Amino acid sequence: MRLGINLGYWGAGMDADNLAVAQEADRLGYDVCWAAEAYGSDAPTVLAWVAAQTERIDVGSAILQIPARQPAMTAMTAATLDSLTKGRFRLGLGVSGPQVSEGWYGVKFDKPLARTREYVEIVRKAMTRERLSYEGEHWTLPLPGGPGKPLKLTVHPEREHIPLYIAAIGPKNLEQTGEIADGALLIFPAAEHLEATALTHIRAGREKAGLTMEGFDVCPTVPLALGEDVNALADMFRPYTALYVGGMGSRKQNFYNQLAQRMGYEKEAAEIQDKYLAGDKNGAAEAVPHSLIDSTTLLGPVARIADGMRAYAEAGVTTLTLAPAGFTLDERIAALRAGTEAMELAGLA
Repeated sequence: MRLGINLGYWGAGMDADNLAVAQEADRLGYDVCWAAEAYGSDAPTVLAWVAAQTERIDVGSAILQIPARQPAMTAMTAATLDSLTKGRFRLGLGVSGPQVSEGWYGVKFDKPLARTREYVEIVRKAMTRERLSYEGEHWTLPLPGGPGKPLKLTVHPEREHIPLYIAAIGPKNLEQTGEIADGALLIFPAAEHLEATALTHIRAGREKAGLTMEGFDVCPTVPLALGEDVNALADMFRPYTALYVGGMGSRKQNFYNQLAQRMGYEKEAAEIQDKYLAGDKNGAAEAVPHSLIDSTTLLGPVARIADGMRAYAEAGVTTLTLAPAGFTLDERIAALRAGTEAMELAGLA
């Protein structure tokens, strides 16, 4: 099992610290550094900035939002970043959610599976540097009856096949991800539920494509906090968990809430959502079960973190992406170092 880090969103007041965290992860031998985007900072700019100030760590988008860019633009960005970084770029894609897609980008959130499949096909075809033509339900290139003609990518990426990941939560999305991608970006992963909530669906997609799980990167993001008081550390993540389970998306379309239900928290997920959507964010945070937080994070001293890492490895995780938590840069760096120490203690390094 390899280690990665996730810097999250830029512009939250920790930008200088985030660069220091990325540089320390590079020094410690972490495999990949991911950056996110929603409706603030964009991922490619952040990744270029981080890559320019690190030496060997891969940089990856977790995610580039599909409604934000035409697929050919994403191919251009991927090719450029892979060229600039000498082959250190990983392309993570996702459809985002209905509120962002329709509210921020003005793109209808419909048929996300079909749109993702077409998007991936176009990106991959463009990356081969063939002349680009495509006929699909959502994209047709060139547009018929006009002056457009098939063009080919002029940039030579470092690699023709850039590792492509998809952020997936629901069963159908996970199955398609197994079928068409090189890896899956997962969130709120509980080791004991990983087979039922994710891997069984990914494996079905791999089998559909005539593939095995060999070479497929199962890549969940897991917050990590170092300390002795596990309950206090878990409390740090109550607002974060309540936001996703209670407030990400509408009452009918909240993929994180549905995931919590699949992990056995049907009643609790409903209560969190009810309180969050009613404006009671504190009440929603208090309603988050400790066990939900504890099973989807790595909390405590190094030995306990090592036990958690071992459980993830045994469950089938191939790249464990850590989000090192702390109120200061020193605390985040300490958490990062604890990650490598725990990997060694667990016998996974």
